[in-house]
Amino acid sequence: MFGNLLDNALKYTPKGSRIELGARLAGDDEIECFVRDNGASIPAEDLPHIFERFYRVEKGRSRETGGTGLGLSIVKHIVQLHEGRVWAEKPEGAGLAIIMRLPRLQKC
Repeated sequence: MFGNLLDNALKYTPKGSRIELGARLAGDDEIECFVRDNGASIPAEDLPHIFERFYRVEKGRSRETGGTGLGLSIVKHIVQLHEGRVWAEKPEGAGLAIIMRLPRLQKC
C-alpha cells in the first residue's frame, strides 16, 4: 500500500514539493496512516472516482508515467481485506492526502 502511494506521490508531485508519510493512533481500536503531498491536486469532481479500477484523472498522464489506473484500486482492496477504510482529501491550498484507517491488533 505504502509503496504504491509513495510512488504516486513521487510521480505526480513536482520536484521541490513536500511528501509526508505518517501514522497515529485513532481511538483505542484503529491506526490512521496517511500519505500527503503539497503538489498539484486532483479536481474535486474526480475525488469520488480515484479508487475505481482503471480510473485516471488525466488520461494522457498515464502515457508519460506508465500508470494503468489500478494502483489506488489495489490499495483500496488491500485496506478492505484488513477490515479498514481508505479515502482521499484535498488539504488547504494544494496537494492530496490519502488516509487509511486500519483496525489495531488486540493483545491476547
